Amino acid sequence: MQAQPPGRRGTHDRPYSALNLRLGLALFGVVFCGVVGALMLRAGLTVPGWLLIALGVVAAIDAVVVQLRRRARVRAGERGHSIFE
Repeated sequence: MQAQPPGRRGTHDRPYSALNLRLGLALFGVVFCGVVGALMLRAGLTVPGWLLIALGVVAAIDAVVVQLRRRARVRAGERGHSIFE
């Protein structure tokens, strides 16, 4: 039994990392939570609005961490041009 289908770069010991996908999802979370949170605050729903704003901040921090990891990989000589690096 093979660890990966033929032609794939990931192995059992060193699987693919989904940093690009995680970055996209984090950026979506920043935009979505920011917009919906602001709309809820304007509608007078303060508790859910602030919770969504807080989730947006967490997503922004995650996006920064992912970008730092992606830059470290490029400096180490690894390249990835797909959703999965």
